[in-house]
Amino acid sequence: MTADTAHPFSWRSIVLPAYLPTLLFSLGEGALIPVIPVVAVDRGASLALAGLIAAMLMVGGLVGDLPAGWLVARIGERAAMIGASALAATGTLLALAVPTGWALAVGMFLLGLAAAVFGLARHAFLTSYVPARVRARALSTLAGVFRGGWAIGPFTAAAIIAWTGSATAVFWVLVVACAAVVAVLLVLPDPERVFGAAVRVRAASAENGVGAATAEQGRADAAGGIRHAIVAYRGVLGRVGTGVGLLAAVRASRIVIVPLWAVSLGMRPDAAALVIGIAAAVDFALFYVSGHVMDRHGRLWSAIPGLVGLAVGHLVLSVTHDVPGAVAWFTAATMLLGVANGLSSGVVLTLGADLAPASNPAPFLGAFRTIADAGGAAAPLAISAITSALSLMAAAAAMGVVGLVGAGLLWRWIPRYVPRAPRHPSPEPPEPDEAWTPAADT
Repeated sequence: MTADTAHPFSWRSIVLPAYLPTLLFSLGEGALIPVIPVVAVDRGASLALAGLIAAMLMVGGLVGDLPAGWLVARIGERAAMIGASALAATGTLLALAVPTGWALAVGMFLLGLAAAVFGLARHAFLTSYVPARVRARALSTLAGVFRGGWAIGPFTAAAIIAWTGSATAVFWVLVVACAAVVAVLLVLPDPERVFGAAVRVRAASAENGVGAATAEQGRADAAGGIRHAIVAYRGVLGRVGTGVGLLAAVRASRIVIVPLWAVSLGMRPDAAALVIGIAAAVDFALFYVSGHVMDRHGRLWSAIPGLVGLAVGHLVLSVTHDVPGAVAWFTAATMLLGVANGLSSGVVLTLGADLAPASNPAPFLGAFRTIADAGGAAAPLAISAITSALSLMAAAAAMGVVGLVGAGLLWRWIPRYVPRAPRHPSPEPPEPDEAWTPAADT
């Protein structure tokens, strides 16, 4: 009997503990994010400063990834999520109580820290509990739930602004969402006690037998923290992690470049919003398809088409700005970017779960997510610099090349670290650390 038969998996068992809190938290975030620049300008910030204040959310997430890994490993997933929700509400209430731009910046930084802890806790829980045969579908669904919350949030914000006439009132959506998350987590049984990593690893070791070296590595993973994870897994972090960072960079580039492209073409705002909205809907609709493909055929079949599609979409934009039918080319490229992003939905979460040590995944996931978030944070800065020095077309071309380089890295390294999925998967595929060890990376 394996750990999975001792604690059989069912989709129903993770809907409430994993997906409902995620939907609530992401809905609150999705409502707040669009109004941050508006509130900042209302408080006297310039456009440049408003952009900086909005960016504090991303900065907080990047700074929080590594401490989040340590915190989740130390206090557990549910306690970390409750603490993250409390921190997010505190930052938002601070921004409400002190009507200055700097208080708003501090509040958004705290929200970014909280989002990093919250996201890593859900990632670590599903990594520990969900069996490998359905891991990609579970994590792609998690990514889809995040995107669903971010999609619903702006409509909620628009309704509240229309009702109250105040953008600041939207802040209460996040406060209420965080309170709802805490209530859900306190009412539901703690899933970590039933499905946590320690239970799975102990059961697997007892039933299947674990070699001395593997057991010792597991104890080291459990005893070590962030520094141990970075040192022990530096090879995979540097190889697969770099490819994932480039994927995150191209994804972030798409969010920045597409609206700028519409403005540069002189499109009407409603027409541009319609194109971007349809592409976002296509992106969202493909999240489960991505997970199914990864579970059935392997991680490469999602990562490579997604990255290549994102790269080609950027390259198409770079050469069609001044040609006849530029708006039609923009529409086609935007749809391609939406399809490509949807096809790669959940691949970062899934690769992180595949590669994380089963005995203590949180520190490794913190390091892995830091690399991805660093790529996402660097892309807008690179686009701004290239656009200022050369042109927006050059920035799109550069990001297309980045996407192709990332595809090459993942094509090279995923087969080594994440074995190809068999056509007919066994009930429990081998754990990734059975196929490689940190010593092989030195």
